[in-house]
Amino acid sequence: MKVKIKIVPKGPYLVTGGVPLSEKIIEPDGKKYVYKEGRDLSQGETYALCRCGRSKNPPFCDGAHTAAGFTGEETADNAPFTDRAELLRGPDLDMYDDGRCAFARFCHRDRGDAWELVEKSGNPANRREAVIAASECPAGRLRAVSKSGKAYEPAYDPAIDVLQDPDRDVSGGLFVKGGIPIESAKGFAYEAQNRVVLCRCGASRNKPFCDASHVDIGYRDRK
Repeated sequence: MKVKIKIVPKGPYLVTGGVPLSEKIIEPDGKKYVYKEGRDLSQGETYALCRCGRSKNPPFCDGAHTAAGFTGEETADNAPFTDRAELLRGPDLDMYDDGRCAFARFCHRDRGDAWELVEKSGNPANRREAVIAASECPAGRLRAVSKSGKAYEPAYDPAIDVLQDPDRDVSGGLFVKGGIPIESAKGFAYEAQNRVVLCRCGASRNKPFCDASHVDIGYRDRK
């Protein structure tokens, strides 16, 4: 079966193709952040992930969206990333920023945040850190590019990470890696990207993508 995420109208994310599913815990490490392995999750060739935020069996769908009257209307712009994003230019490195923030904070490093590091990329150490800061943004908001236009992207196989953020006492979105195709409830395909975070609290104003609303509402998938 083809690897894909299909957004079910008023329902869950239907994942096909045996995509590996794991839980990752975001933890501070100095001024930067790292992932720690979380609990083991059930695997399957096909599975449905909650996107309304009300399932009692997270991250899996249990049908709670029906009783809740969840609509899940998608509002995100599907224009290509480079058309939507602003290009920030530094002395030895540029960076695209499309503004889709999941508040995972991997853009912060010990030497500064991604934007500061790009501005100071004439320093080789800052340039290296800027590439890491941009590339580790799970939402794909940031993309570092060389002056010749080469994009720096981590090599991800298709996988989904369920994010937990105990530092903010919230549960985060679904980190979708490796260019997994995402099909809208209306039938069109979103631009395939190496890194995106999908909303699973149900509150994003940029569905299906996370906009950090889980922080605003204090979403926790386990009470």
